Amino acid sequence: VQLQASGGGLVQAGGSLRLSCAASGSIIRFIRMGWYRQAPGKERELVATDNRGATPNYADSVKGRFTISRDNAKNMVYLQMNALKPEDTAVYYCNAIRDFGPPRVDFWGQGTLVTVSS
Repeated sequence: VQLQASGGGLVQAGGSLRLSCAASGSIIRFIRMGWYRQAPGKERELVATDNRGATPNYADSVKGRFTISRDNAKNMVYLQMNALKPEDTAVYYCNAIRDFGPPRVDFWGQGTLVTVSS
C-alpha cells in the first residue's frame, strides 16, 4: 500500500492545520494508523496513533491540541492540529502497521512539512 500525506504548510503560532493521509488501498486491515514527526537535527518521534477499536494515543507534548482520526470508508487518516507552537515544526509522516510481528509489517508516507512561526 502507498501512503500520501498532505496538508502541511506555514502557519503562525496558535493556528491550526489538518494533515491528511490517503492510502492507496483499504486501511481496515491495518491495526494501527499513526502520525510521526521529525524536526531538524532530531530523531523521528511518535505524535499520535489510532489503534483500531481502541483509544487513540498521543505524545504528551500534543495532548489536548492534536486529534487523530480515520475514515475507513475513504481510506484516510487525519491529524487535526490546533494551538500550534513553534516546537511543532517538523516533517510529519503517516504510518500504517499491518502486523506487529515479528517481523513488523508497516508502511510510511513521504512526509509533509509543517512550519510554525512565532
